[in-house]
Amino acid sequence: MEYLPEFKKNFATAYLAEEYERLDKEAAEALGAAGGDAELMRMAKEDESRVRARQAGILTEIEQILAKEKEEVARPSSVVMELRAAAGGDEATIFATDLKEMYQKYAERRGWKTRVVDDLTIEIIGADAYDALRFETGVHRVQRVPLTEKSGRIHTSTASIAVLPIRLKSKVDINPADIQMEFSRSGGAGGQNVNKVETAVRLVHIPTGIDVRSSSERSQLANREKAMQILSAKLEQLHEEQEAKKHAAERKEQIGTGDRSEKIRTYNYLQDRVTDHRLKESWHNLPKILAGGIDDIIDALHAATTSPTHSG
Repeated sequence: MEYLPEFKKNFATAYLAEEYERLDKEAAEALGAAGGDAELMRMAKEDESRVRARQAGILTEIEQILAKEKEEVARPSSVVMELRAAAGGDEATIFATDLKEMYQKYAERRGWKTRVVDDLTIEIIGADAYDALRFETGVHRVQRVPLTEKSGRIHTSTASIAVLPIRLKSKVDINPADIQMEFSRSGGAGGQNVNKVETAVRLVHIPTGIDVRSSSERSQLANREKAMQILSAKLEQLHEEQEAKKHAAERKEQIGTGDRSEKIRTYNYLQDRVTDHRLKESWHNLPKILAGGIDDIIDALHAATTSPTHSG
C-alpha cells in the first residue's frame, strides 16, 4: 500500500499502519503454508478475507484520525480582536478601551486566556473563542455624557472592531519579499517595564498596505511570530471579503457583511440599553454587559445564523 510509509511516520496513525502491515504478512504466510493442500488453501482464503475486512476497518480509522487532525489544524486556536478608536476623539479611545475590557472579562468568565498584543489589540486563546466572537466585527457606537462634559451634553462616539481567527496553519502563503519589518522598543505605562532593547515588531505587507504591530512578547522573535500570525489572518480575511463581494447573493444566511465599516451595535448609557442593529433587539443593564455579561447577545447572534428563516 503506497501511503503506508506516511501513515507510519505519523505518531497518531503509526500503530494502525503497523497492524495493517502485520496482517499483510499473516495472510501471505497462511497462503504460503497451504502449499498444494486444497483444504488448507480454503482455510487460508477464509483467513485472508477476514484479514482484508480488518484492514479495511483500519484504513477507515486512519482516515478518521487524519480528517480530525486536518480539522484541528484548520480550526482557529485563538482569536485576535483589533479595536480602533473611530469618530469622537478622546471619548472614542475611552470607549474602545471599555470594549476591550468587556471582551477580556467575557473571556475570563468563559475560562479562556487573554493577552494584550499591542495597545487596543488583544488575543483570546480558546478553542471556541472565534466561534463565539466572530460576529463582533464592525462599528460599535456609544451615546453617553463624557466625564469631561460640563454641560451634560450627550456625545456619540464610535470604535471599530476586527475579529481575526488565528490558525495553527495559515491558509495563505506570504512572500517574505513583500514584507517590510521595523523594530522599536516596547513601552510601558508611566515609564515602567520599558524594554531597553527593540523587541516590538511592526510588519507592513507592501502589496496591500496592511500593517501589524506586536509588542507584548518578551523577545523580538516571539513578537515577529505573533505579528506574522496576525498578518496572515488579516490577509485571509481580505481574501474572504473579496470573495464574498463576488458571491453576495450566497451570503443571505450570514449576519451582516463582516465588514469593519458596518455599524452593528449601539451602547446607550442614558437608556441603559444595548441595541444590536442586525437583530433589531435590545438588552438592558449596561454595567453588567460591560462587565463581560454579553452571553445573551452572543447567543442571540448565533441563534439567528442557525435559524433557517434568517435572511441576513
